[in-house]
Amino acid sequence: MSQTTCGFIGLGLIGGSIAKALKKYSADIRIIAFDVNREALALAAEQGVADAAVTVIDETFSQCDYIFLCAPVKRNDENLAAVRKFMKPGCLLTDVGSVKTGIHTAVREAGLESCFIGGHPMAGSERVGFLNSRASLLENAYYILTPTPAVPAGMLDAFRNLVSGMRAIPLVMDCQKHDYVTAAISHLPHVIAATLVNLVRESDSQDGIMRMVAAGGFKDITRIASSQAGMWQQICLSNGANISALLSDYICMLTKFQEALDAADPEPLYTQFEEARIYRDSFINASCGPIKRSYGISVEIADRSGALAHIAALLARQEISIKNIGITHNREGDDGVLKVEFYEENAMEQAVEILKESGYETMIRS
Repeated sequence: MSQTTCGFIGLGLIGGSIAKALKKYSADIRIIAFDVNREALALAAEQGVADAAVTVIDETFSQCDYIFLCAPVKRNDENLAAVRKFMKPGCLLTDVGSVKTGIHTAVREAGLESCFIGGHPMAGSERVGFLNSRASLLENAYYILTPTPAVPAGMLDAFRNLVSGMRAIPLVMDCQKHDYVTAAISHLPHVIAATLVNLVRESDSQDGIMRMVAAGGFKDITRIASSQAGMWQQICLSNGANISALLSDYICMLTKFQEALDAADPEPLYTQFEEARIYRDSFINASCGPIKRSYGISVEIADRSGALAHIAALLARQEISIKNIGITHNREGDDGVLKVEFYEENAMEQAVEILKESGYETMIRS
């Protein structure tokens, strides 16, 4: 079987995770990597992820069958210009950005439409950088592909197979539809989460009572407000028209809800909550979106010294990595006083069995 060479311009969380997935699941993959972060390059080489680590974009990339643009979006123009000089005939160019219209415009202006397929792996993590990348980040996650009209069908099929080989789920759509869809299910939720947190911040008393008791539903729907401010600033600037249009629709819905609330009209209030419940419960329970599913459990523990440490020790003995662990003091609408989060689903399932065997009551958090 002939070897496939993949080049990476940028080797952070997403680029690193793609590279690791390619290496893990394909025996015939060779990877060439460039990054301005020399430590990331050294680590990639040390781990056997990068077969060639380079500090400049040069003729080394002329060997590539695929080139992934994984650096920050603001560097796309200069990176496009750089790789264009060295792309061999038949090389496919792709990116990993969460907004697609801008890169498609840049590709068209660069005359690269016949060899470009936009890519958006709908996966992420609170942690960033190559150090935190992992092949499992892409497993069962949608990987949206936005081919230009000029891309040959065979090239699209080959790239779709490459994505499937990473254990991701390829989904093809045009770039305009992609930007509208992601504005609704990813970008607008970040806007809403950030503004809701800021509303509570501005409404809180001087003694910070709201912050102290915030838990349960509030923490769940505002978790994404902890994302990087600079990244989301750039996403809003890049996809502003779609976000603004959907934000207007959302404001109209909030206004109608407020009108029903002020009128003490029970029927529309019930309808809003019930229709939302039915639609939300229809979602597939898998990590197929831009906000990765949280693999967490609730555990009932006794209020005694060492209880938390005992659970941590039980899991550590089985080499189960814990992402986060803590006691919640506000249990309104929630089960279990202890919350434990894991990086992967199988770790969560193992933890449930181990804790049950030790007599703990657990519940998987949806």
